[in-house]
Amino acid sequence: MERAEESRAAVPRLGAWVEQGPQVRWRVWAPGHRQLDVILHDAEGKPGRVLPMSPEPGGCFGAVLEGAGAGVRYKLRVDGEGPFPDPWSRSQPQGVHGPSEVVVPDFAWTDAGWRGPDPESLVVYEVHVGTATPEGTFEALIPKLEGLRELGVNTLELMPLASFPGSRNWGYDGVDLFAPVHVYGGPTGLRRLIDAAHAHGLAVLIDVVYNHFGPDGNYLRCYSPHYFTGRHHTPWGDAINYDGEQSAPVRELVLSNVEMWIRDYHADGLRLDAAHAIVDDSSPHLLSELVARARASAPGRRVLVIAEDDRNEARLVRPAAEGGLGLDGVWADDLHHQLRRAFAGDNEGYYLDYTGSAEDIARTLRQGWFYEGQVMRNQGHARGTPAGTLPPRCFVHCIQNHDQVGNRAHGERLGHDVSPAAFRAMSTLLLLSPYTPLLFMGQEWNASTPFLYFTDHHEELGRLVTAGRRKEFACFARFAGDTVPDPQAWETFERSRLDWSEAERPPHAQVRALYRELLRLRATEPSLEARARGGYEARAVGDNALALERQAAGQRLLVFVNVKGPLEHRLPGGSRAQVVLWSEAPAFGGAVEAPPLREGLVRLEGPSAVVVRITG
Repeated sequence: MERAEESRAAVPRLGAWVEQGPQVRWRVWAPGHRQLDVILHDAEGKPGRVLPMSPEPGGCFGAVLEGAGAGVRYKLRVDGEGPFPDPWSRSQPQGVHGPSEVVVPDFAWTDAGWRGPDPESLVVYEVHVGTATPEGTFEALIPKLEGLRELGVNTLELMPLASFPGSRNWGYDGVDLFAPVHVYGGPTGLRRLIDAAHAHGLAVLIDVVYNHFGPDGNYLRCYSPHYFTGRHHTPWGDAINYDGEQSAPVRELVLSNVEMWIRDYHADGLRLDAAHAIVDDSSPHLLSELVARARASAPGRRVLVIAEDDRNEARLVRPAAEGGLGLDGVWADDLHHQLRRAFAGDNEGYYLDYTGSAEDIARTLRQGWFYEGQVMRNQGHARGTPAGTLPPRCFVHCIQNHDQVGNRAHGERLGHDVSPAAFRAMSTLLLLSPYTPLLFMGQEWNASTPFLYFTDHHEELGRLVTAGRRKEFACFARFAGDTVPDPQAWETFERSRLDWSEAERPPHAQVRALYRELLRLRATEPSLEARARGGYEARAVGDNALALERQAAGQRLLVFVNVKGPLEHRLPGGSRAQVVLWSEAPAFGGAVEAPPLREGLVRLEGPSAVVVRITG
């Protein structure tokens, strides 16, 4: 295919910005249209003065307002239609249907010495800003940062922040990529959060959605049909036009958005939602350009780009010099699926393709993901490529995340479906493996609050969303006669708010103590600090248990994880063994004081985990 970059160098700056004078300049891409106008609005959203825009090269229109600066609010009229918000808007203070606002990146940053995250030691904490605190804002998160750092977390991952319709949403219905949602605190609130995070030694990744736009408030087609293409399709309809006619400005929409998050908000990287649905048949692939733009946006700082991608494709994280796309990491869900099958018994949908056996869990731990080209019954085709040469840090593992919790009918967290002992055992395996762990907010104390699917669409679309959600679960036998919570109901959103006071009360406080100790070991134990290939091994021990072995600098650590039933395992003769951590100790919420190691014999009953240091 013709390279999509054929006219990329000619794409001018788009949107609205302040220039010296002062003056505000607008430039809008609207090929095929005859007349565009800037309609100025007051603070209440009422229209006023009209500024006619002049045609410019490349299908653009421009205008200048002398003597103006940040705070100007406006909409755009296209051939007499509208007016509409600016699709390149940096702020939407009255929502996705309201006027756009001119902003400038003039924040007084205090993080000049910050150099970004260490990719070898990431511990990621996924946060939905709207439900993480009672206030649901960026600034309300700031007091939580110190506790997260003390826990051992070093990276926040914020679920999507682009402006979405209504007052509550997961963020994947965003329509204004450049405008941090105002119900969270808008541009200023986000800058304050990131600056405070850096002061606490926490990196910040932003979840971005470049595979589709939400259905409400998406005005892109009003400006050009070329933003989308019928040549490719996604689960959300026509794909975004990244490789067809006039795709250069569309690609620049995303690439300049990447640049904005890194340069103007000091974000340390991005998590790409559903990268498998970013369709681009041109060369270079958009993902490759995206990585390059992200890294170029912060000279002297480390910047990470991690993708959610269900294909298990090693090329995503291979360096460009080796024919890869050069991403820093990828969400790898196979371990989650194996563990859910083993400990919770999930057996519907994609869980049919996982056995949850000790051997398959061990194989997933050896490889990074399980499927390396085998045929999946649920999908009906082969999935994955071998991953043996990729460093473990490239694989982001979890035992729960927003999808795995929120896409369940009642937003059940892992702790609702497995015993406390099983939760402790799964947590131990996750945090002591060599892979990059991701925690979902509240996981560190086994939060009891659900995380439900919630929206705030207009009435007509809201009815369709509610009906679709209930239809989605109607085919599952266990939901027969059940009422799935209404995504549109305020109560559904309120039930999803974290209750931080739980973390101070039994049994949650003991779970948090376990997480703190596991993360301390991960950061300080020599055999756990080394995470390169060759420094670990996983194997089944009997039918229902596995051992993860970590080695470095002459030290050897064994992590035994039992799924069910009794386990007895004799350690090698002549070695000295010491219990480092026992998941069922009362300090962590268990009820067994005595460690399960005696005279070289490890004995476990039921779901549990023990960490043993071997010397000699």
